Amino acid sequence: MLETNLAKMIRARTARYGDRTALRYKQDDRWSEMTWRERGRMVDATACALLALGVGDGENVAIYSPNRPQWSVADYAIMSVRAVSVPIHATDTARQAKYILDETQTRVAFVGAQAHYDRVLELWPESSYLERVIVFDPAVDLRSEARSVRWDEFLASGAGDPAFSRELALRQERIVPSDLATIIYTSGTTGEPKGVMLDHANFTAAFVAHDARLDVSEDDVSMCFLPLSHVFERTWSFYCVHRGLTIAMADHPANIVPCLQEARPTVMCAVPRFYEKIYGTVFDKLERAPRHRRWMFRRALAVGARVATSRREGRPVPAGLRLAHAVAQRLVLKKIQAICGGRIRFFPCAGAPLSRHIEEFFQAAGLHVVMGYGLTETTATVSCHDRTGFVPGTVGRPIDGVEVRIGEGGEIQVRGETVMRGYYKKPTATAEVTTEDGWFRTGDAGTFEDGILTITERIKDLMKTSCGKYVAPQLIETTLGNDHYIEQVSVIGDLRKYVTALVVPAFEALEAWAKDHGVAFGSREELVAKPEIHSFYEKRISERQKDLADHEKVKRFRLLPQSFSQEAGEITASLKLRRKFILEKYRTIIDSLYAVE
Repeated sequence: MLETNLAKMIRARTARYGDRTALRYKQDDRWSEMTWRERGRMVDATACALLALGVGDGENVAIYSPNRPQWSVADYAIMSVRAVSVPIHATDTARQAKYILDETQTRVAFVGAQAHYDRVLELWPESSYLERVIVFDPAVDLRSEARSVRWDEFLASGAGDPAFSRELALRQERIVPSDLATIIYTSGTTGEPKGVMLDHANFTAAFVAHDARLDVSEDDVSMCFLPLSHVFERTWSFYCVHRGLTIAMADHPANIVPCLQEARPTVMCAVPRFYEKIYGTVFDKLERAPRHRRWMFRRALAVGARVATSRREGRPVPAGLRLAHAVAQRLVLKKIQAICGGRIRFFPCAGAPLSRHIEEFFQAAGLHVVMGYGLTETTATVSCHDRTGFVPGTVGRPIDGVEVRIGEGGEIQVRGETVMRGYYKKPTATAEVTTEDGWFRTGDAGTFEDGILTITERIKDLMKTSCGKYVAPQLIETTLGNDHYIEQVSVIGDLRKYVTALVVPAFEALEAWAKDHGVAFGSREELVAKPEIHSFYEKRISERQKDLADHEKVKRFRLLPQSFSQEAGEITASLKLRRKFILEKYRTIIDSLYAVE
């Protein structure tokens, strides 16, 4: 049954599944469990405590924390009192958090660990609205106890008062599909963050669309490791509750592989960077393996690719191929699958372009990647692969309830029930992304042929060299990023004579290569400065970009000794490059790449 709002949904699923496991999570290096009934009681207790604080209909309440069980409990509780949930990325600075808290006039905020509490304390004297902070982590040192409260104490504050329980029931009855459910702030890759307003109807429309396209059941287990503050993981986690799945919550994104192997999920949404890192790890080990193992691996992968093609095209797998695949599975493919826990049925993937080559590798290995496309403004839902008949390298067909067209300049435009109501307090910005006839302008360029959508570039990222040639940086970055010795790439070329790049090596692979080839180094700074290392990358980059047009090829590059990070402000929570920030931060290095003609 499809409920009309998220508060009603969580209550209905709690009543249905009762003592079944709703959530698994790491605590003190051990997995703990929470039943649907236990989580439901905690949601109600949190909701009553919010009412005790006087949180009103339509009031904005913030969550500033990494993923943890309390995050989703607070989220559902906020919506259950007909308030609006405002997530703040856990990596946001105090200044970034203050912008959101001030614009949304937030009085009450949930925070995670010591770092988030300290950032809130830093901004508190300048905040015009913030009154109360609820702290999830019991280890946090509360330096302002007058306005701060620990999670357990907060839950107790609304308990036992029937007036709050009655008010909670009345609030929930008043929730309608058009009520605002959340304000999710975009990452601000090109300027000031904008709060995307999504209502309950946006999410229920996404559920209907995914029900028609995806094959999931209450027997599935989903791994949650992307930030819940990001629309992709948030919408997917809501959908998992809608379908009655158990959610296993990774304790930290850096620990995702061990968590996968311990929790052994059957589904998991992830951004392309996850698949690129798995691919890089596999091929790094392969490159250093004996020749006979490399042969066996490539043979098994070729067999897996033929089977994947037959299944994708809806054709039966011939008996001989089935036998060869069984051997390949036993000797090679199951080892790749074991990296992800050994039980994955499919991976929803979105958030950025994924190389067709890497997608086909996963399909051949028996790890089905369901590529999709969506934005925060479309509730993460525009299109995705069908179960069969999909085309690798594309993002599939539009889902039910969403229309797609290609507008001026090749821009993808969207209309449908998952599109936001607008940007919070920014009518001008809302008007800028809305066509005269009511379509949402995504800012992405693409093609739409035979009903299948392909993303070609982020329009605002397009660069034009001083020679007048247009360059799509994401294409180049994806092409070079296929190399398992490359971790990250940022392409430069706008108004320049030629294209250059900042390249972050995959240091685990590079350091192993350096040791194997007798290249001595004392630090990563020393390693990337070695002439032989530069020559090594020069050859690999040249090989990777041989199919690019001459004006698209990277002519010069600089190896960086550290990764781009959210903490340093170089990438967003969804792992997109903040190009303007990178250009400014590395201006001296970039200028040096053009200093010698």
